[in-house]
Amino acid sequence: MKLAGRMQRLGTEGAFEVLAKARKLEAQGKHIVHLEIGEPDFATPDHITEAAVSALQGGWTHYTPAAGIPEARASVAAFVGRRLGVEVAPDEVVLVPGSKNVLHFVLLSLIEPGDEVIYPDPGYPVYSSLINFVGAKQVPIRLREERNFRLDPEELTSLVTDRTRMIILNTPQNPTGGVLTKEDVQFVARLAVERDLFVVADEIYSQITYGFEHASILAEPGMKERTVLMDGMSKAYAMCGWRLGYGVAPQELAVQMERLMINTSSCAAAFTQMAAIEAFDSPQSEQSVRRMVEEFRRRRDIVVDGLNDMPGVRCQRPEGAFYAFPNIEGTGLDERNLAAALLEEAGVAVLPGTAFGPAGRGFIRLAYTQGEEDLRLGLERMSSYLAGQRAGTTGSVERAR
Repeated sequence: MKLAGRMQRLGTEGAFEVLAKARKLEAQGKHIVHLEIGEPDFATPDHITEAAVSALQGGWTHYTPAAGIPEARASVAAFVGRRLGVEVAPDEVVLVPGSKNVLHFVLLSLIEPGDEVIYPDPGYPVYSSLINFVGAKQVPIRLREERNFRLDPEELTSLVTDRTRMIILNTPQNPTGGVLTKEDVQFVARLAVERDLFVVADEIYSQITYGFEHASILAEPGMKERTVLMDGMSKAYAMCGWRLGYGVAPQELAVQMERLMINTSSCAAAFTQMAAIEAFDSPQSEQSVRRMVEEFRRRRDIVVDGLNDMPGVRCQRPEGAFYAFPNIEGTGLDERNLAAALLEEAGVAVLPGTAFGPAGRGFIRLAYTQGEEDLRLGLERMSSYLAGQRAGTTGSVERAR
């Protein structure tokens, strides 16, 4: 079969590849501790599930307008307005089956082949993949451990050229758990206005922060007309499998995103949109999110403390999301081979940092989305494996390049 050339430019997500390998080992009888996939282990809150069931029983099983049910768009607009302190109109909201579609639609609508798009490295792999897929030039901005994985303003400025069209921001960040400060966001906003740049703000983890007030570029002066907010229901509401994301965009761009919905998915599922109204409007949701975040905070501390006790490992304490991104250079081991060995020999599924870009070299990513018992077991297995490596009593792993 002769595939179109563009398929060679499309990447993948390492988390799903590692998950598939882990499932194969489990089928062979091996016990695996899953620290690879970024999916909350919590059930969707009951009141949201009940709203979906009621919607199904009430006949919400048909097509909806492509951009979303008007009441659902209005609910999103009101929620974003309350949280970020910025006025959002319902016709500036587009509901999509998963927030990746927001990025894809924006790139298709605004970016021509050869345009340059700046994105974080390490970062969510879909950024790089979709930039390349639409024929744009990938321009990574490195997020460094010594800066708590925040972008360097001077370096960002140096990357902007006459061909730069867009900057992708992600805060809190996957895979590092780093966050951008208010000052960081204000700097990017000034740069975007001065250089006439568009910004995609991926804020899917914005409700999962630990003693840190989320700063959104959408709320900065002059940015509403040049920003798309990319968010969804998966993380804060434990609704990964429901597949409902949303974009908040200037109305003219929202119309183009709606056209792309018509030509791809037609619409997001009706009953999930009705469940989203319940999620955004019910006071119970805020309580559910708060309880989940407190549990993630507790797990974070268990994982980070455990990692920092391991030989050759150091790990910063993330301020958002639910990922730890430890530096493993002190072990003398290569991140890809270490991740493979931990899965196959220790029964712990993690991701190599380079699954998120070249700047992830020397790191691995762990998702603390499992219960305390599994987290402690995974840490114990990792520690034993690394101690064995130092003593020369376990299988060989290729040394650092």
